[in-house]
Amino acid sequence: MAPAALLAALPRRGLLLLRARALRTGTLSASHRVTDSYIQGTLDIPLLNKTVGQCLDETAERFPHRDAFVFHRDGVRKTFAQFKEEVDQAAAGLLALGLKKGDRLGMWGPNKYEWVLMQFATAQAGIILVSVNPAYQAHELEFVIRKVGCKALVFPAHFKSQKYYDILKQSCPEVEHSSPGGIKSKRLPDLSTVIMLDSKLPGTFHMDEVLQAGDSSHMKQLRALQKTLSCNEPVNIQFTSGTTGSPKGATLSHRNIVNNANLIGMRLGITEQDYRVCIPAPLYHCLASVGGCMVAALHGSSCIFSAPSFEGKATLEAVSREKCSFLLGTPTMFIDMLSQPDFDSYNLSTLRGGIIAGSPVPPEIMKMVSTKMHMPEVLVAYGTTENSPVTFMGFPTDSITKRTETVGSILPHTEAKIEDPETKKPVPLNTPGELQVRGYCVMLGYWNDSARTREVISDDNWYKTGSFFHVF
Repeated sequence: MAPAALLAALPRRGLLLLRARALRTGTLSASHRVTDSYIQGTLDIPLLNKTVGQCLDETAERFPHRDAFVFHRDGVRKTFAQFKEEVDQAAAGLLALGLKKGDRLGMWGPNKYEWVLMQFATAQAGIILVSVNPAYQAHELEFVIRKVGCKALVFPAHFKSQKYYDILKQSCPEVEHSSPGGIKSKRLPDLSTVIMLDSKLPGTFHMDEVLQAGDSSHMKQLRALQKTLSCNEPVNIQFTSGTTGSPKGATLSHRNIVNNANLIGMRLGITEQDYRVCIPAPLYHCLASVGGCMVAALHGSSCIFSAPSFEGKATLEAVSREKCSFLLGTPTMFIDMLSQPDFDSYNLSTLRGGIIAGSPVPPEIMKMVSTKMHMPEVLVAYGTTENSPVTFMGFPTDSITKRTETVGSILPHTEAKIEDPETKKPVPLNTPGELQVRGYCVMLGYWNDSARTREVISDDNWYKTGSFFHVF
């Protein structure tokens, strides 16, 4: 995510306006004058020391009969109680297949129910989910599987022009002549298990077999294993390519994503009411997996997935039919929805707000979303995958100017500064420098890449975003 501006609330000391370019001079009242560009979020909301599984368990107890996940195109609808039961079955099944705590499982495909099932089942079993871009071709897939040492890979037979099994065979021809769970690959030496969502091709398990594999002994094993899990352990690896070089596996802990999701939900204004959130963004991206699924696990909101990949018409239809209150997406997604020929035929009156993130948002688009889509509380969020992901976000009560021209206020328990790359000190106001972030949200590091981790995380845990800003 790389927005045009940041507006950061400086606790008890006024407001600071950060601009990517010198668009215009912001002003600060004389009584709240600040001299440099260091800011810190509030500390009044306590951080949570919980695992992803603990959060889901508690929310399923609170809202057992509320929709947790709805996949509109596929006709899949699961309550929190149903979802929790299937997550435990899937987690026990993964253990039955021989996966162990700390193993990596790659999820490779579009937005399907099994994606979120694996997201939470792996977390319950202490297995690390690897979010694999569904558009990856053989050389990219081979790189990420080798980089993180995936023991298992999960995918559908095909989606659009992607024939996943055939793509895997280019790097792992052995799969065709292997028994399920017994793959021994020369180029992918860690990979032993392939699970397919909707077919059973040679050398693979079907997802139904995984759900049925765990017996009472595996469930007992799961319960014992959960007692050993720490919120500081890795739960997800998200690949980010940045601007140069090969993809880097940003490794996030339970604590990273649990707290970011908790603070995102609070900033959005999601309370214990039955809020329904439409998510057209891809699950391999943290906007959906953290901003959508993890927010649901913390706050009891319902996730409505409109289609396996983004379609403007399908999103509008899902919002209308499922009576969604919030909508998450990128600027291009909102532009596409607004430009649908039959836009005016959809009833969007239940919408109130949402998040636009992923790239700079033109102010005129924010205004159109706010008015034409009935989203007066729509907010821009800024962050990076390495920061779990959100570090700056507005408040629903912000003025239209703040919400259209900035990305809001720093989140609690987060520090930010603009630093001179040469002196390594915070710059004075109205001086360009690099944005750096510190706090609970900073990733554990890039998987199996200590050199690139040291390039971006300092000894005192400041994450260097690589983005340069002015401060006014």
